[in-house]
Amino acid sequence: MASLDKVEQARLRRYLHPRPRREFALCRAALRAILCDELGCGNEALSFDTLTHGKPFALVGGRRAPISFNVSHGGQHGLIVLAAAGRIGVDVEERDARRDLDGITRMVFTPAEQAELALASGERKVHLFYRFWTMKEALIKALGTGFSLNPSRFELPPHLRRSAPAGVFRFPQNPAAGWWLENLGNAEFAAAVAYEMVPEPKAGGTNPVP
Repeated sequence: MASLDKVEQARLRRYLHPRPRREFALCRAALRAILCDELGCGNEALSFDTLTHGKPFALVGGRRAPISFNVSHGGQHGLIVLAAAGRIGVDVEERDARRDLDGITRMVFTPAEQAELALASGERKVHLFYRFWTMKEALIKALGTGFSLNPSRFELPPHLRRSAPAGVFRFPQNPAAGWWLENLGNAEFAAAVAYEMVPEPKAGGTNPVP
């Protein structure tokens, strides 16, 4: 609690229930500790601002820090990801079979994705739904547009929808930019990370490295 700044403490007080209040405090404190370690700064020098659609970025002494980060927490799990270059996004979710999966599916998935989910049932359907959802959420968070980009406007490649643990994704609106998309889910939670593949200068050309 003591590590949070006034803005974060004001956000904390807006939570009505103890559990989300605790989750927010723990994630922000962990984020601050990790960023201070990576950036070599004191906690008092670290602050945050947001882009147009609300994606946060770090400042050290009022100047934008040379690092990208993203945070997600769901239930008892939290994930923090960092990138030295390029944009990055992460999502973690506790699988909940009681949710209206069919209703959400119609709103956020493409016809091909919906058809694949329609063929699944029971636990398989739940796992598949959250695999799709976390990958799409990670991409949207990495892009930084929020839900001004409807998830139904882009489709996950077939190999990533099924069993491939990772691969390259390209938004149809900007196919030139590559994003490395990785499934991080396990038996306890569903999760994914997406980060921008930034060309790394090399002799004789460039090599996009995830």
